[in-house]
Amino acid sequence: MSTDNEYQPINCDDYEYLEIACQRQLKLQVQLNDGENIEGQASDLLLRKKIEYLVLITQEGTKELRLDYINSFSHPEIGTIVVDQSH
Repeated sequence: MSTDNEYQPINCDDYEYLEIACQRQLKLQVQLNDGENIEGQASDLLLRKKIEYLVLITQEGTKELRLDYINSFSHPEIGTIVVDQSH
């Protein structure tokens, strides 16, 4: 397994903001590490094979985003959160 693909858990505080966003079904602006921007409603957090995902409902359908691939997310209610991924 390549270490580039090994899951790196995100900071607990950042995870809590995502939990709040899911509980309130907030519409988030998400920027991925590759620069892609995705907008959608935060729906759920799930764990599959020891990798955590944010479930986002977008206009194109449901997307599951690996938490360690998220650079930042924002919503007026919580501000902009830059995900701490100190390896």
